[in-house]
Amino acid sequence: MSITPAPNAPASTPPARSQQVVEVASTPPWIYIAFLILLAGCGWLAYAGYNARTKFDADLAKSQDRADQMSARLDQANARIAELRGQLEVTSNKLGLTQAETARAHSLATQLQEEQKKQDADLSGQIGQVKKESDTKIGAVSSDLDATKGDLAGAKKDLADTQAKLTTTVGDLGVQSGLIAKNAEEVDQLKRLGDRNIFDFTIQKTKNPQRVGPIQLKLEKVDTKHYSYTMTVYADDKTLLKKDKTADEPVQFYVARSRVPYEIVVFEVSKDKVAGYLSTPKDSVAAAPAAAPKSEP
Repeated sequence: MSITPAPNAPASTPPARSQQVVEVASTPPWIYIAFLILLAGCGWLAYAGYNARTKFDADLAKSQDRADQMSARLDQANARIAELRGQLEVTSNKLGLTQAETARAHSLATQLQEEQKKQDADLSGQIGQVKKESDTKIGAVSSDLDATKGDLAGAKKDLADTQAKLTTTVGDLGVQSGLIAKNAEEVDQLKRLGDRNIFDFTIQKTKNPQRVGPIQLKLEKVDTKHYSYTMTVYADDKTLLKKDKTADEPVQFYVARSRVPYEIVVFEVSKDKVAGYLSTPKDSVAAAPAAAPKSEP
């Protein structure tokens, strides 16, 4: 920068010796940089201080909350301790009463034990008496049972003897028959055996058939000389004529739903009358007798 004389200077002023030029040095750039760095550092310090203050306040608030919670829990604990103290005092009072009641209960238990011992003694005596009476009765029953066993053994022997007397034969259809009874006593034995259903009968010679068990029979003719007879059998929807059959001969016939034949055995033939029995299988369904013809008036 140059300095020039003022234009209004008087004319008598002598001319300058020489023109002087004064140069002023400019500010170095690093000063600006340092100033900016300093300014940034101050800003960062202010920001860091603010964050630290905020965190401190938050931590302080949390510590205050925890202190409040601890205080509340402490109050609850104090209240619980006071309640337990009250219960302890009540329990102590009750314990005094309980000890007295325990002593009374012990005395009562001792009394009950004495009474129980007495009752047990009485009961033992009664049991001994009952056992004595029971032994006497059991002895009598045993004697009766032995007698009954003897009677049963005799009955079994009689049944075996009677069964040995019964015979078997082949019926008029060529089928092997079971045991055959030849009199009323043997018919009773067949019934006791229970192998088949037995229906005994005595049939007169009449115009109308007679029902025997699940069927109907009609005596048509009797020949006492040859000890034979003729009979009509009504079973299911069939009518069968059994002609000139002899006594003690199994007269066989089939009915519906039965694979084993029915049998008629006549063991007594007299004038206009026969006696015998009908034998049917145990598992057979009762045959519906056929409608017998009506007699003429």
